Amino acid sequence: MKVPHLSLLTLAVITAAALVSVLQHYSLISLSETILLGMRWFCIGLLLLYGLQKRSLTTWILISMVLGAEIGYDFPAFAKELNVLSKIFLKLIKTIIAPLIFATLVVGIAGHANLNQVGSMGWKALLYFEVVTTLALFIGLFAINISKAGEGIDASLAQSHETIAAVPPQTLSEIILHVFPENIAQSVAEGQVLQIVVFSVIFAIGLAMVQERKRKPMLAFCESLSETMFKFTNIIMYFAPVGVGAAIAVTVGQMGFGILVNLFQLLATLYVALLAFLLLVLLPIALLARIPIKRFLKAVSGPVSIAFATTSSEAALPRAMEEMEKLGVPRRIVAFVMPTGYSFNLDGTTLYLSLAAVFVAQAAGVPLSWQQQLVMVFTLMLTSKGVAGVPRASLVILLGTVASFNLPVWPVFAILGIDELMDMARTSINVTGNCLATAVVARWEGEFNPNAEAAEIILSSPLTPTEEVAPVTAPKEVI
Repeated sequence: MKVPHLSLLTLAVITAAALVSVLQHYSLISLSETILLGMRWFCIGLLLLYGLQKRSLTTWILISMVLGAEIGYDFPAFAKELNVLSKIFLKLIKTIIAPLIFATLVVGIAGHANLNQVGSMGWKALLYFEVVTTLALFIGLFAINISKAGEGIDASLAQSHETIAAVPPQTLSEIILHVFPENIAQSVAEGQVLQIVVFSVIFAIGLAMVQERKRKPMLAFCESLSETMFKFTNIIMYFAPVGVGAAIAVTVGQMGFGILVNLFQLLATLYVALLAFLLLVLLPIALLARIPIKRFLKAVSGPVSIAFATTSSEAALPRAMEEMEKLGVPRRIVAFVMPTGYSFNLDGTTLYLSLAAVFVAQAAGVPLSWQQQLVMVFTLMLTSKGVAGVPRASLVILLGTVASFNLPVWPVFAILGIDELMDMARTSINVTGNCLATAVVARWEGEFNPNAEAAEIILSSPLTPTEEVAPVTAPKEVI
């Protein structure tokens, strides 16, 4: 049964409880701990009632964060026992990495089997993608080293949660050799993401060179595997409220609410870094490419608002393609660059990954030299490709990168507590970056005409079976 204005009532009660807690903290009022405890759990009861009415997975994840934090604060001993639930979620997430990267990269590369058809548009788009995403990675790296949002967490508490191994020093030859797989089954078993990516790329290029009759069955298999992994991920995400709530409970139970200060520092660092990326990278590119800024902002405002509200780039894809064609980008360029960019040009996600990976090391008390951070950036440069449309794809890649550098995983779960707020921003930047990429490539090809009216509005993806270049579009993200 729906309760009228329940959301407003819940917000009002939570605001009042928070205000009372602040006043109590600064000794402006004096209430017994029992009364404060009762107020907090009354608020949680309203949240649970709101969740039952809303029936949204995103809502339940946010509620589970609050519930987990309260359990960790009030019952720290019990909260530590919930660690098994968060580890179950982690193990399920890790099973996605290898098959998903393999399937999406193979479909993305071999799906456009006749590489001659791509021509100059293809290499220009890929060059643009790589340059811009690399700049995003370095901005994220620079921002987190300035803010040091992960520092200050008690390392002894981290040791009690999980063994921390320092990143071993590696020579240049060892780093290069580690990139290439010796046994792909072993690489999958050990979670060596870089080696899986290298194998998948070479495999896809080889498949693209095979005759169409022999290529189609393997391509169909990879498409089916990709779709299946999307569904697999959606199923796992229904366990996300339990895993996230348990992780927050364990974190707060062991470290208290102090860690939340670090998380909000991380959130602020991300938003400032994304703003800097917009002003220092995307805006100069738009000016150099002579893109009409006002018209471009008006065109992307709709797709970006959809992406921000749903935290799903795919939800904004049809509208983004339509708006870019209206802006004067030819359909064939929109049809190629936009879906390809969803695999290779995730500006917001790549910036977040470099920032979050160093945050994990800072939180764990594992110092990383600039050389090691650059190696991490190189790793993320490759592993962040090819997983567009996957719910919480950044979580999958971050976990794989953390494991590759022998860092602990508990800070990743701490990050997951505010990942919804971070995902809104980075998804919006992903959509903005891909929209700009279509206009820049069109200008580079000499075919951008902002004064021309679109002959036909794209109501759905214009890709035909012979034109398909992007990984199979995932269903709407469930978070």
